[in-house]
Amino acid sequence: MASFKGTYKYSVDSKGRLNIPSKLRKQLTDDIKDHFVIMRGFDKCLFVYPINIWADVEAEFIKLSAYNSEDRQLERTIYANLSEVELDSQARISIPPDLREYAQIDSDALIIGIRNRIEIWNPKIYEEYISSQVDSYETVAQKVMNNLG
Repeated sequence: MASFKGTYKYSVDSKGRLNIPSKLRKQLTDDIKDHFVIMRGFDKCLFVYPINIWADVEAEFIKLSAYNSEDRQLERTIYANLSEVELDSQARISIPPDLREYAQIDSDALIIGIRNRIEIWNPKIYEEYISSQVDSYETVAQKVMNNLG
């Protein structure tokens, strides 16, 4: 399974194409290295999943109930804002206009590898997000990690 990590800053061209860093592409297996799902993430970023990992994520949605209004809302939001994309010959994905608009991605993008997904951020929005966090890294780490044990 892919284990993405690191932060990279890249330019987005006028057609909305963004290069996926080679260090992240090296984590992919040959049979799926060109196919991704890109979707609306949280906190104004985009989530990008390799197609095989997306299959695992999507399997979780089977547990949702069409009889529950929150489940329906989540499914509709996810699937209405999701696109399958392929790397082109220059290792770029094309970010659909509606997703670029949601994440306010213009000419620059911050690409962050996080475990099984890649996040794409407007660099200014990411900085605002980091600056707005009330608790320190140490405090959050202590709370989260203590809850695991």
